[in-house]
Amino acid sequence: MFQRLRVLLVTDWMPKPGGAEAYADSIRVGLTAAGDSVRLLTSGAGSGADGTADFVAYGTTRRAAQVGLQIVNPFATHQAWRAVRSFQPDVALVHLFAYHLSPAVLWPLRSVPTVMMVHDYKIICPLGSKLLPTGEICKQHAGTICWRAGCLSLPHWVRDWIRYVGIGRAIRQPHLVLACSRHMQRELEAHGIASEPLALPVAGPGHAFERKPSRDPHFVFCGRLSVEKGVPLLLRAFARLHEHMPLARLTIVGDGPLRNEVENAVLARDLHDAVTFTGWLHPAGVDRQLETAWALVAPSLWAEPLGMVGPEAVIRSVPVIASSTGGFAETIEDEVSGLLFPNGDELALHRALERVATGTAFPSHLLDPEVVARVTRSFSIERHIANLRAHLHRVVDRVAS
Repeated sequence: MFQRLRVLLVTDWMPKPGGAEAYADSIRVGLTAAGDSVRLLTSGAGSGADGTADFVAYGTTRRAAQVGLQIVNPFATHQAWRAVRSFQPDVALVHLFAYHLSPAVLWPLRSVPTVMMVHDYKIICPLGSKLLPTGEICKQHAGTICWRAGCLSLPHWVRDWIRYVGIGRAIRQPHLVLACSRHMQRELEAHGIASEPLALPVAGPGHAFERKPSRDPHFVFCGRLSVEKGVPLLLRAFARLHEHMPLARLTIVGDGPLRNEVENAVLARDLHDAVTFTGWLHPAGVDRQLETAWALVAPSLWAEPLGMVGPEAVIRSVPVIASSTGGFAETIEDEVSGLLFPNGDELALHRALERVATGTAFPSHLLDPEVVARVTRSFSIERHIANLRAHLHRVVDRVAS
């Protein structure tokens, strides 16, 4: 039985909350339910956790202001000092900081046992995707290559060179770094950053969820419509399938900068009757799409840090077709809970869609209940909170000794 801790949770809060914000809220609730006292420090660029944050540092989405604030946000430093003095935390849990709080938020935490959680590439890649303009995965360390490869303009690169000096120092301050997957652990290790893996929790289906696969092939994509997520690749592969299986359907759940491009591609390929765009949906709406799905498709071009949509589908008994480099290789068992294909390989993705659509793979369109139960246990919020608390206490005890 662990003693109760005073935990200072430090994280950016984005203007358009997503998975990272939902996770931060879930651990705040989970740690509190376990008996810990939790205070939240975040930036004002978003909603400030819908007004529930205890310490809010000034932040903005205005590009001109971000040029300086992402290097050093003095308001974040001030709020961190306030939190340390008034709350006197036993431990700080730092989630996201590079977008708005800046590395300066860690300066006042030097006297506090600190755990940092890394869920994306932002601290080692200015774009946050490790994806080159060619669509290939970048295998270089951030530096002049970011400018020479065309990822950043020269002014942007100069600004970020200064910024990443601070980020590099900040990532080495915590007493423990937790990576969201073994893949991310290896990526961080390649950059000289030691870490331990701790997979994120996955929310289960709502009470009304009832798995009832549709009569005809139905594939679902769920995610941001951005380059790294590979939706244009999916459309090309689906178009091949639709030529000889005209009853196949594809539902695209999500939105993003490629929305217009993707919609135009659907019209150009005369797929408007086969492809449906829903925009972002409430979790219950996503569940309704997955109820009838034959498979969830995650055709990411980048190496997903974890790929939470994978286990989210699996615990709903939905097979997953996903790219094999990155976190999906850890969350999806090939031929057991889904099919893996090489990132960016259109023909391989088409073959995977075809295997599911013809019933060659997963003919019942359901997964083995034992597989579903095993993944559900592995990604439960209860298990995650217990493991996270163990890490927090270990750091506190190590510093105290």
